[in-house]
Amino acid sequence: MTFPDDLKYTTDHEWLKIEGTTGTIGITDHAQGELGDVVYIDIADDLETVTQNESFGTIEAVKTVADILAPVSGNVIRVNRDLNDNPNVVNSDPYGAGWIIKIEMTDPNELNTLMDAKLYKEMIGA
Repeated sequence: MTFPDDLKYTTDHEWLKIEGTTGTIGITDHAQGELGDVVYIDIADDLETVTQNESFGTIEAVKTVADILAPVSGNVIRVNRDLNDNPNVVNSDPYGAGWIIKIEMTDPNELNTLMDAKLYKEMIGA
């Protein structure tokens, strides 16, 4: 299991990569492992904004269906539609090709509520 040091993490197992004011969001390696084989990701076609700690879609796996929660608030600038045809890339490359959405972050103070890799590993007992 990997925990990239350049990401921020939520208690709900999403990650956020920050590049200026752009944030890329996905689910962690730990989360994909707990879910099992991902078979479908549902993100609304008309998704324009996300709000911190609120669901912006669902991820369906063999074991369960789970909400995907926004680590921070922002305006959606891109949705990874490649996941429509290949949702299992979330299992094989959760921090790379398995990213879910990109946003323009609207409240930098929300970053203070996220964990670094060390705290996230402690939280999950890794």
